[in-house]
Amino acid sequence: MRIILLRHAESLGNIDELAYCRIPDHALPLTERGEGQARAAGEQLRALLGDERVAAYVSPYVRAVRTFELLGLGERIERRVQEPRLREQDWGNLQDPVEQEVQKRKRHEFGHFFYRLAHGESGADVDDRVASFLNELEQRVEYDTAHPKTALVVSHGLTTRLLCRRMFSWSIDLFESLSNPTHCEHRVLTYAGGRWNLDKPFAQWRESPDGSTQV
Repeated sequence: MRIILLRHAESLGNIDELAYCRIPDHALPLTERGEGQARAAGEQLRALLGDERVAAYVSPYVRAVRTFELLGLGERIERRVQEPRLREQDWGNLQDPVEQEVQKRKRHEFGHFFYRLAHGESGADVDDRVASFLNELEQRVEYDTAHPKTALVVSHGLTTRLLCRRMFSWSIDLFESLSNPTHCEHRVLTYAGGRWNLDKPFAQWRESPDGSTQV
């Protein structure tokens, strides 16, 4: 089994934080640059996949759905599922730019995993839902003989890191030391020899306080 994790392309919210004050998070579109990133990522994925059949699980947020559409994977996609459990961390009500900054500061001070955003989610909440998704995906592959052996997951930065945290049982300290993948950057998780393997590590902005590593 193989799981390809892809972060969405650049969205309006990534270049204009005030966009969250006038557009719901789930409805933020890609930028023109983001559309180019998605097309380029499609070239990479087509080379990686060859003629292999794929089951695609996509966050229902506009930026993730549009990224998937621009990949141009065509007939390689045997199944496409909009999966709400892969959505971005819920930041609650972002209409007030001052409150946005307050929440970001508190989240940084108290930790990205346990701090629950006002009217939103904590990283731990996202961790719970991605665990449910991974468990269901593994069961589908095991018991549904028609399910492709490769799954493409188009999601978000923090969600991608938490998918890997659950898969590899990384510590909270290590998770909080990792940086998000860049826009349209992918990771490949492969199951072989009774264990999961990650094709390349995430960038780290600090060493994990507990000394643990991604290996």
